[in-house]
Amino acid sequence: MRAAVIADIHSNLEALEAVMAALSKARIDRYVCVGDVVGYGADPEACIRIVRETCDIVIAGNHDWAVANRLSMEFFNAYARDAIVWTRTRITADDTAWLRDLPLTADIDHHATLAHATLHNPAAFDYLLTSYDAHLSMNVLERPLCFVGHSHIPITFMERGGLGFTFADIIDLAAVEKAIINPGSVGQPRDENPAAAYAILDTVKRRVTLHRVPYDVDKAASKILAAGLPQVLADRLHVGK
Repeated sequence: MRAAVIADIHSNLEALEAVMAALSKARIDRYVCVGDVVGYGADPEACIRIVRETCDIVIAGNHDWAVANRLSMEFFNAYARDAIVWTRTRITADDTAWLRDLPLTADIDHHATLAHATLHNPAAFDYLLTSYDAHLSMNVLERPLCFVGHSHIPITFMERGGLGFTFADIIDLAAVEKAIINPGSVGQPRDENPAAAYAILDTVKRRVTLHRVPYDVDKAASKILAAGLPQVLADRLHVGK
């Protein structure tokens, strides 16, 4: 099986379409999304439609639940809150209900677990950024692999004798005991690379490959400004931060 893993789309239609176009040439058997379909960007309805039509597994991100009024906006910055309030007025009641009902975690059969933030406390939506964070989630991980999102930074934490991490684009699952992989963000990368990010899990070859694809950043940014959303949400697309 070859599974496409996407995360943190954040209503960026141009980035999502570029990723889907690249994946259409990659012999993908199934698509999964690790949360935050909406937030920040100007095309929430279109992005929800594509994800609902394409992905057979979708879990909740913090922006998804906030838009659906299932999560308080208390811990969001002012720019994110503005986008959440705006997004609520741009999607249908059916899409809102769909976001509200997204689960916090899910499994890709026996191959991998999905959690937007951390696996050990998914409802808190904390960031998994350090080896200690990874250690806590590794302790409760029952599958050999976990995909997370939230930080928008592609990184892999792995157990191989001890706990380490890598920014490599190819992860040999046969060489590790367990791995937690962040594929990076489709719609708002934060590793100083503006190209959209995604991953492919190949269960036959027992490896995960991380990929980047360029997209029309100018168009996505101009839509944000035209919608009256904060300029910083447009500007950061150009620098990938």
